[in-house]
Amino acid sequence: MRGVSAHYDEARVLDDVSLRIGEGEVVTLVGRNGAGKTTLLRCVMGLHQRMTGEVALAGRDISTAAPHRRARLGLGFVPDDRGIYAGLTVEENLTLPPVPAAAKSSGSPWPLERIYDSFPVLAQRRRAPGAKLSGGEQQMLALARVLRTGARVLLCDEPTEGLAPIVVQRIGEIIREAKEYGVGVLLVEQNVRFATTVADRHYLLAQGRIVQSLDNADVREREDELLQYLGL
Repeated sequence: MRGVSAHYDEARVLDDVSLRIGEGEVVTLVGRNGAGKTTLLRCVMGLHQRMTGEVALAGRDISTAAPHRRARLGLGFVPDDRGIYAGLTVEENLTLPPVPAAAKSSGSPWPLERIYDSFPVLAQRRRAPGAKLSGGEQQMLALARVLRTGARVLLCDEPTEGLAPIVVQRIGEIIREAKEYGVGVLLVEQNVRFATTVADRHYLLAQGRIVQSLDNADVREREDELLQYLGL
């Protein structure tokens, strides 16, 4: 992102934001509620129309591309409400989204069989409708569905919120596994301790602006200060 600003009516939510995520890099975006984190993800995905500035993927300007075009180019979005189809089974949720031709030709590392190996609970629940899954199962399904499309950049909005520690641990393992395959991840995350186990860098967003860029050592050293700032 370069020089991105975003508005809701007359209110400016993002103000001249620039950031980057490298191939195989996990970057977290931390900030208080209302700082603009979700809006930033929606701008990257093309879901927020009132924005200026540039969004580029692999050097290609996609600022005017529709969300479905961005998805086909390799962006994957895991929203905070998970966005799964409640009336469809786990397997239907996984097989409904198309796999872009580019992902097929390059040999996407996440075919359905691999998804079930990485998410055994989804294999066990493959015939269950989305509405019958627990919160943790729904989160894993939302993440698995995007990985299966061969996305090269994941936009994840609060993937660990409200989940049991064992589920949080598994989500961290999957993010690290995706990273090994060169997938970049932009992660909105309030769980600072979890963030330091998966991320390479951290951006602190305040009042719609990036105010600091931190590495893991900085976050660990200033953990109490950051938690107090975030109101946690």
